[in-house]
Amino acid sequence: MTAGYDSTQVRGTRWSERVRGVRLLLVAVAIVFAGLWAAGAVAAMPALVAFAVIAGVAVAAVANPAATPTAQAIGASTAPQADPLIEAVLAGLPDPVVALNRQGDVVALNARAAEMTPALRPGEPVSRGLRVPEVLEAIRRARANNAAQRVEFFERVPMDRWYEAVVTPIAPTGAGAGGHLLLLTFHDLTPLRRVEEMRADFVANASHELRTPLAALSGFIDTLQGPAREDPAARDRFLGIMQVQANRMARLIDDLLSLSRIELNAHMRPDKEVDLVAILRQVADSLQTLARDRGVTLKTAAPGRPVLVLGDRDELIRVFENLVENALKYAASGKEVDVTLGLGRAADGKPEARVAVRDHGPGISPEHLPRLTERFYRVDVSESRAQGGTGLGLALVKHILNRHGGRLTIDSVLGQGATFTAHLPVPPGSEALAMG
Repeated sequence: MTAGYDSTQVRGTRWSERVRGVRLLLVAVAIVFAGLWAAGAVAAMPALVAFAVIAGVAVAAVANPAATPTAQAIGASTAPQADPLIEAVLAGLPDPVVALNRQGDVVALNARAAEMTPALRPGEPVSRGLRVPEVLEAIRRARANNAAQRVEFFERVPMDRWYEAVVTPIAPTGAGAGGHLLLLTFHDLTPLRRVEEMRADFVANASHELRTPLAALSGFIDTLQGPAREDPAARDRFLGIMQVQANRMARLIDDLLSLSRIELNAHMRPDKEVDLVAILRQVADSLQTLARDRGVTLKTAAPGRPVLVLGDRDELIRVFENLVENALKYAASGKEVDVTLGLGRAADGKPEARVAVRDHGPGISPEHLPRLTERFYRVDVSESRAQGGTGLGLALVKHILNRHGGRLTIDSVLGQGATFTAHLPVPPGSEALAMG
């Protein structure tokens, strides 16, 4: 859809206004010259010549408003001027809002609207700075019907965003027909849409993950109640498999509940200081048995003094247990896992603690790296399930680190292993700053 209706109507209106103004000007000049001629102050011929010159200049100004500085000044003075009260009201609104006159020109807009649509300018047609056909059509309907209009639209640049636009006709108290305005308000629907998508994906994936062990349990129960009722060897083997499936369901439910709790408190940053050195030692001690069972050497390198961060001790233990356990389970062929605690600076220059968990296994293909922290995403589904994974471990890690104001980075080269690094901000004044 094109949006030329606004500019055409505005040009026609301004042309008629200029013609009407010139006519009044010529009438006034003619009356003045007639009065001067009648009083004998000027002869008839010079008066007619002067009137003809003034009329010619006025007509030329109407035909080409940009031809003279006077015409430019007249054209500039016709641009709509915003009422200070309107500007103050728009500035106080939390959403991007644009005020339009009945011709579709921008009267005023607040800072949020200017940031969202930087091409909009006061005094210019809205169609010149806003290239959204759905919104321009809603403005047209609101002007024609004098009724509020609501539309939703989607933008891909610079990123995927969903918006709702509401066009509301208003008339300030005591204003005539020319005082009517249209308020164009934008609501960002992106968070709601993303939550809906996440909820749909979550329900689909969670139900699928639970259905598999439930189906296995149901099948083995039917077998034990039927053909294997009197077979002790089969009964013991099936009961062992059922125990594995029940444990898998328990881990899945536990991870789902943990993820829900973390998301519930995502807006609350921890405010207690905890020592990362002590946490890593506890994690290494608790996983030494798993490392020995898999024939992997677990090495830990940390400073000799405390490294303090603001965090929840139990959640951070969960983070590093997940990272180290993944390295032990999925990279056992490397026979070594290194856990290193160091200090550095983030992109903004602020100090941060870095815990790197590196394995020397087969590595991860580049196409998988961006999706590793998605819920239920697995590089190898069968291998993950064989290792007892739920597909939620790295999602938990990401959400916990986000709550702590940190982040997770992943580096991997095929055949050379992978490194998972947890970055956590260091509070000012802690002992760790002296080590940077």
